[in-house]
Amino acid sequence: MPLWLQVETRHGWLWAYNLEHLDLIRRFVQASLRERAPWYDTGQKMTLVARLPAWIKRAKNRDEILRAVSRIHASLVAA
Repeated sequence: MPLWLQVETRHGWLWAYNLEHLDLIRRFVQASLRERAPWYDTGQKMTLVARLPAWIKRAKNRDEILRAVSRIHASLVAA
């Protein structure tokens, strides 16, 4: 099944499974302070956020990622 919630950026494709996933990405990228969970240092690094590509996690790409999230959200409103 193709993903409907996707948009291409200069770094790669940004996609989400659903609106909750898109909102999680938006909240993570918007956060000025990204704290790790207390159990992170125990070796359990399998969170969804930990699996995001590095270009999404970089603060220098914040504006571009947020614009891409807005474009995806706007495409839902238009449809």
